[in-house]
Amino acid sequence: MTVVVVRASIAPMHAEARVSSPHTSQRLAGHTVEVLEAAADWLRVRGEDGYEGWMHRGYVVDGSDSSPPGRSRRTLSLGCTARDTATGSSRALPLGAWLAPTETFVSGSAIDDQTRAATFPRNAGAIARTAVQRFAGTPYQWGGVSPWGADCSGLTQTTFWLHGIALPRDAWQQAEAGDDAGTRAASWQPADLLFFSDRPDKRITHVGISLGDSRMVHLALGRGGYAVERLDATDDAYVAALMARFVLARRIRL
Repeated sequence: MTVVVVRASIAPMHAEARVSSPHTSQRLAGHTVEVLEAAADWLRVRGEDGYEGWMHRGYVVDGSDSSPPGRSRRTLSLGCTARDTATGSSRALPLGAWLAPTETFVSGSAIDDQTRAATFPRNAGAIARTAVQRFAGTPYQWGGVSPWGADCSGLTQTTFWLHGIALPRDAWQQAEAGDDAGTRAASWQPADLLFFSDRPDKRITHVGISLGDSRMVHLALGRGGYAVERLDATDDAYVAALMARFVLARRIRL
Protein backbone atom coordinates (compact mmCIF):
# COMPACT_ATOMS: atom_id res chain seq x y z
CA MET A 1 0.00 0.00 0.00
CA THR A 2 1.37 3.42 -0.98
CA VAL A 3 1.56 5.98 1.82
CA VAL A 4 1.68 9.71 1.11
CA VAL A 5 2.01 12.75 3.38
CA VAL A 6 -0.25 15.79 3.38
CA ARG A 7 1.79 18.85 2.42
CA ALA A 8 -0.96 21.49 2.48
CA SER A 9 -1.94 23.14 5.77
CA ILE A 10 -5.35 21.52 5.32
CA ALA A 11 -6.28 18.96 2.67
CA PRO A 12 -10.00 18.38 2.07
CA MET A 13 -11.38 14.90 1.53
CA HIS A 14 -14.23 14.65 -0.97
CA ALA A 15 -17.09 12.23 -1.48
CA GLU A 16 -16.18 11.86 -5.15
CA ALA A 17 -13.16 12.43 -7.39
CA ARG A 18 -14.06 15.99 -8.35
CA VAL A 19 -13.48 19.32 -6.67
CA SER A 20 -17.17 20.25 -6.66
CA SER A 21 -18.21 17.14 -4.73
CA PRO A 22 -19.07 17.51 -1.02
CA HIS A 23 -16.30 17.67 1.57
CA THR A 24 -16.49 14.75 3.98
CA SER A 25 -13.43 15.39 6.16
CA GLN A 26 -9.95 16.89 6.23
CA ARG A 27 -6.39 15.79 6.86
CA LEU A 28 -3.82 18.22 8.19
CA ALA A 29 -0.22 18.91 7.21
CA GLY A 30 2.25 16.17 8.10
CA HIS A 31 -0.38 13.46 8.53
CA THR A 32 -0.20 10.37 6.36
CA VAL A 33 -2.86 8.74 4.21
CA GLU A 34 -2.91 5.37 2.45
CA VAL A 35 -3.65 5.42 -1.27
CA LEU A 36 -6.38 2.92 -2.10
CA GLU A 37 -7.08 3.91 -5.68
CA ALA A 38 -5.92 6.43 -8.28
CA ALA A 39 -8.04 8.15 -10.93
CA ALA A 40 -6.12 10.74 -12.98
CA ASP A 41 -5.32 13.61 -10.58
CA TRP A 42 -7.36 12.12 -7.74
CA LEU A 43 -6.55 9.57 -5.06
CA ARG A 44 -8.96 7.59 -2.95
CA VAL A 45 -7.26 7.59 0.43
CA ARG A 46 -7.68 6.28 3.94
CA GLY A 47 -6.62 8.48 6.84
CA GLU A 48 -4.97 7.43 10.07
CA ASP A 49 -8.47 7.27 11.59
CA GLY A 50 -9.66 4.76 8.98
CA TYR A 51 -11.84 7.35 7.22
CA GLU A 52 -11.86 7.18 3.43
CA GLY A 53 -12.41 9.80 0.76
CA TRP A 54 -11.02 11.37 -2.39
CA MET A 55 -8.11 13.81 -2.26
CA HIS A 56 -6.38 15.69 -5.07
CA ARG A 57 -2.76 14.73 -5.77
CA GLY A 58 -1.70 18.32 -5.31
CA TYR A 59 -2.26 18.10 -1.57
CA VAL A 60 0.21 15.28 -0.93
CA VAL A 61 3.85 14.26 -1.42
CA ASP A 62 5.69 10.94 -1.41
CA GLY A 63 5.74 9.49 2.10
CA SER A 64 9.22 8.02 1.77
CA ASP A 65 11.08 11.29 2.39
CA SER A 66 13.24 11.13 5.51
CA SER A 67 13.95 13.89 8.00
CA PRO A 68 17.18 15.84 7.64
CA PRO A 69 20.03 15.07 10.06
CA GLY A 70 19.31 16.33 13.56
CA ARG A 71 15.55 16.55 12.95
CA SER A 72 14.36 13.15 14.18
CA ARG A 73 11.83 14.78 16.50
CA ARG A 74 8.59 16.18 15.16
CA THR A 75 6.98 19.52 15.96
CA LEU A 76 3.23 19.70 16.50
CA SER A 77 1.46 22.94 15.68
CA LEU A 78 -0.92 24.31 18.28
CA GLY A 79 -1.66 27.14 15.87
CA CYS A 80 1.57 28.60 14.53
CA THR A 81 3.54 30.10 11.68
CA ALA A 82 6.42 28.04 10.29
CA ARG A 83 9.21 28.87 7.84
CA ASP A 84 10.71 26.47 5.30
CA THR A 85 14.49 26.61 5.66
CA ALA A 86 14.96 25.47 2.06
CA THR A 87 12.75 28.05 0.34
CA GLY A 88 12.42 30.79 2.95
CA SER A 89 8.63 30.79 2.57
CA SER A 90 6.33 30.94 5.59
CA ARG A 91 2.87 29.54 6.19
CA ALA A 92 0.24 29.25 8.91
CA LEU A 93 -0.55 25.82 10.35
CA PRO A 94 -3.63 24.90 12.38
CA LEU A 95 -3.85 23.06 15.67
CA GLY A 96 -3.01 19.40 15.08
CA ALA A 97 -0.76 19.80 12.03
CA TRP A 98 2.84 18.59 11.98
CA LEU A 99 5.61 20.87 10.76
CA ALA A 100 7.46 19.48 7.74
CA PRO A 101 11.03 18.23 8.35
CA THR A 102 12.44 21.34 6.61
CA GLU A 103 10.27 23.79 8.58
CA THR A 104 11.13 25.73 11.72
CA PHE A 105 8.79 27.39 14.21
CA VAL A 106 8.42 31.17 13.80
CA SER A 107 5.54 32.34 15.97
CA GLY A 108 2.37 31.25 17.68
CA SER A 109 2.38 27.99 19.61
CA ALA A 110 3.95 24.59 18.91
CA ILE A 111 5.43 21.73 20.91
CA ASP A 112 8.00 19.02 20.44
CA ASP A 113 6.28 15.65 20.15
CA GLN A 114 8.32 14.45 23.13
CA THR A 115 6.43 16.90 25.37
CA ARG A 116 2.99 16.18 23.95
CA ALA A 117 1.95 13.80 26.73
CA ALA A 118 2.81 16.40 29.37
CA THR A 119 1.02 19.19 27.49
CA PHE A 120 -2.03 17.03 26.80
CA PRO A 121 -2.28 14.52 29.67
CA ARG A 122 -4.61 11.56 29.38
CA ASN A 123 -7.21 12.63 31.92
CA ALA A 124 -10.82 13.77 31.67
CA GLY A 125 -10.42 17.26 33.10
CA ALA A 126 -7.57 18.10 30.73
CA ILE A 127 -9.53 16.81 27.72
CA ALA A 128 -12.51 18.99 28.60
CA ARG A 129 -10.27 22.05 29.03
CA THR A 130 -8.62 21.44 25.66
CA ALA A 131 -11.99 21.43 23.91
CA VAL A 132 -13.04 24.66 25.64
CA GLN A 133 -9.79 26.56 25.28
CA ARG A 134 -8.33 25.36 21.98
CA PHE A 135 -11.56 25.54 19.99
CA ALA A 136 -13.00 28.77 21.41
CA GLY A 137 -14.44 30.88 18.60
CA THR A 138 -14.28 28.10 15.98
CA PRO A 139 -16.81 28.51 13.14
CA TYR A 140 -18.93 25.57 12.07
CA GLN A 141 -17.63 23.86 8.93
CA TRP A 142 -18.94 20.52 7.70
CA GLY A 143 -16.03 18.07 7.52
CA GLY A 144 -13.62 20.37 9.38
CA VAL A 145 -11.26 19.13 12.10
CA SER A 146 -9.39 22.24 13.32
CA PRO A 147 -10.12 25.62 14.93
CA TRP A 148 -10.01 27.11 11.43
CA GLY A 149 -13.42 25.45 10.99
CA ALA A 150 -14.81 22.18 12.29
CA ASP A 151 -17.96 20.14 12.74
CA CYS A 152 -19.15 18.50 15.95
CA SER A 153 -17.30 15.21 15.54
CA GLY A 154 -14.21 17.00 14.23
CA LEU A 155 -14.02 18.83 17.56
CA THR A 156 -14.29 15.63 19.57
CA GLN A 157 -11.92 13.63 17.38
CA THR A 158 -9.15 16.25 17.35
CA THR A 159 -9.50 17.01 21.06
CA PHE A 160 -9.14 13.36 22.07
CA TRP A 161 -6.35 12.80 19.50
CA LEU A 162 -4.28 15.56 21.07
CA HIS A 163 -4.47 13.58 24.32
CA GLY A 164 -3.39 10.37 22.61
CA ILE A 165 -6.85 8.80 22.29
CA ALA A 166 -8.11 7.71 18.89
CA LEU A 167 -11.78 8.20 18.04
CA PRO A 168 -13.56 7.40 14.78
CA ARG A 169 -14.43 10.33 12.52
CA ASP A 170 -18.23 10.56 12.51
CA ALA A 171 -20.56 11.11 15.46
CA TRP A 172 -22.50 7.88 14.85
CA GLN A 173 -19.22 5.95 14.90
CA GLN A 174 -18.06 7.68 18.08
CA ALA A 175 -21.34 6.67 19.74
CA GLU A 176 -20.17 3.06 19.56
CA ALA A 177 -16.98 3.77 21.55
CA GLY A 178 -16.51 3.62 25.31
CA ASP A 179 -19.05 2.69 27.98
CA ASP A 180 -22.55 3.82 28.84
CA ALA A 181 -22.49 7.05 30.87
CA GLY A 182 -26.16 7.13 31.77
CA THR A 183 -29.00 9.44 30.78
CA ARG A 184 -29.02 12.03 33.58
CA ALA A 185 -27.14 15.28 33.01
CA ALA A 186 -26.22 15.46 36.69
CA SER A 187 -24.26 12.22 36.38
CA TRP A 188 -22.20 13.16 33.32
CA GLN A 189 -18.53 13.71 33.99
CA PRO A 190 -15.99 15.89 32.13
CA ALA A 191 -14.99 14.35 28.77
CA ASP A 192 -18.11 12.16 28.51
CA LEU A 193 -19.45 12.25 24.95
CA LEU A 194 -23.10 13.26 24.59
CA PHE A 195 -25.01 12.17 21.49
CA PHE A 196 -28.13 13.56 19.85
CA SER A 197 -30.31 12.83 16.83
CA ASP A 198 -32.76 14.83 14.76
CA ARG A 199 -33.84 11.74 12.79
CA PRO A 200 -36.93 9.59 13.36
CA ASP A 201 -34.74 6.45 13.46
CA LYS A 202 -32.50 8.01 16.16
CA ARG A 203 -29.31 7.57 14.12
CA ILE A 204 -26.75 9.86 15.76
CA THR A 205 -26.29 13.22 14.04
CA HIS A 206 -24.58 15.35 16.71
CA VAL A 207 -22.03 15.02 19.52
CA GLY A 208 -20.71 17.28 22.28
CA ILE A 209 -18.25 16.95 25.16
CA SER A 210 -19.52 17.10 28.72
CA LEU A 211 -17.80 19.56 31.05
CA GLY A 212 -19.54 18.23 34.13
CA ASP A 213 -22.00 20.26 36.20
CA SER A 214 -24.64 19.88 33.45
CA ARG A 215 -22.51 21.78 30.92
CA MET A 216 -21.36 20.82 27.43
CA VAL A 217 -19.03 22.23 24.77
CA HIS A 218 -19.82 21.58 21.12
CA LEU A 219 -19.73 22.93 17.59
CA ALA A 220 -23.26 23.35 16.30
CA LEU A 221 -24.68 24.75 13.11
CA GLY A 222 -27.54 26.21 15.14
CA ARG A 223 -25.03 28.23 17.18
CA GLY A 224 -22.87 29.09 14.17
CA GLY A 225 -20.02 27.09 15.67
CA TYR A 226 -18.44 26.96 19.12
CA ALA A 227 -20.74 27.12 22.13
CA VAL A 228 -20.78 26.11 25.78
CA GLU A 229 -24.28 25.14 26.90
CA ARG A 230 -25.96 24.81 30.25
CA LEU A 231 -27.99 21.69 29.64
CA ASP A 232 -30.32 22.50 32.55
CA ALA A 233 -31.22 25.91 31.07
CA THR A 234 -34.86 25.02 30.40
CA ASP A 235 -35.68 28.65 29.51
CA ASP A 236 -33.29 28.48 26.53
CA ALA A 237 -35.30 27.33 23.50
CA TYR A 238 -32.20 26.01 21.73
CA VAL A 239 -31.11 23.92 24.73
CA ALA A 240 -34.65 22.61 25.27
CA ALA A 241 -34.82 21.46 21.64
CA LEU A 242 -31.33 19.95 21.87
CA MET A 243 -32.12 17.96 25.00
CA ALA A 244 -35.33 16.67 23.41
CA ARG A 245 -33.05 15.05 20.82
CA PHE A 246 -30.68 13.47 23.36
CA VAL A 247 -30.08 9.76 22.74
CA LEU A 248 -27.14 8.51 24.84
CA ALA A 249 -23.88 9.34 26.60
CA ARG A 250 -20.58 7.43 26.42
CA ARG A 251 -17.52 7.46 28.68
CA ILE A 252 -14.27 6.87 26.81
CA ARG A 253 -11.72 4.70 28.58
CA LEU A 254 -8.64 6.83 29.28
